[in-house]
Amino acid sequence: MRSVRALAAAVLSLLALYDVAHAAEKQGGILRVYHRDSPASASIHEEATYSVNVPFMPVFNNLVIYKQDVAQNSLESIAPDLAESWAWSGDGKSLNFKLRQGVKWHDGKPFTSADVKCTFDMLMGKSAQKFRKNPRKSWYDEVADVAPNGDFEVAFNLKRPQPALLALLASGYTPIYPCHVSPR
Repeated sequence: MRSVRALAAAVLSLLALYDVAHAAEKQGGILRVYHRDSPASASIHEEATYSVNVPFMPVFNNLVIYKQDVAQNSLESIAPDLAESWAWSGDGKSLNFKLRQGVKWHDGKPFTSADVKCTFDMLMGKSAQKFRKNPRKSWYDEVADVAPNGDFEVAFNLKRPQPALLALLASGYTPIYPCHVSPR
């Protein structure tokens, strides 16, 4: 029980750092996070444990994310992040997102639907660019394609309904990467 409390305290302190860093939103600087491990990389998509997720989740954004102030994750506790809103098609085979406008990467380039498509094409192994490791590739086996509709809408088209897809997208293991930066 003591280790659960320690982990909860660590997560809460990281979330506090995220709020401070998010409010400041300035380029450059140093983010220091004291951690029990030495992660192999900062790439959440290429690593398999929360030893990478915990320190680097505040650096990246997801389309959607679980509300951090709700004790138990559920579909009702999913909140927008890079997406403004989302909706399932009537047949449950398409999950459509409207994306936030005005979001910029740390280098000042704009975030668009191309970044979402690029990220998921790499995750699904459909891109010329490859991750060194891809431990969660199977999460997206039912995704036929990710189709942008302009710069600020994107649809996840499924081979068959996968109700858990929204929950997977809300996990801390599903950040969007900038398409203009090589995953290497």
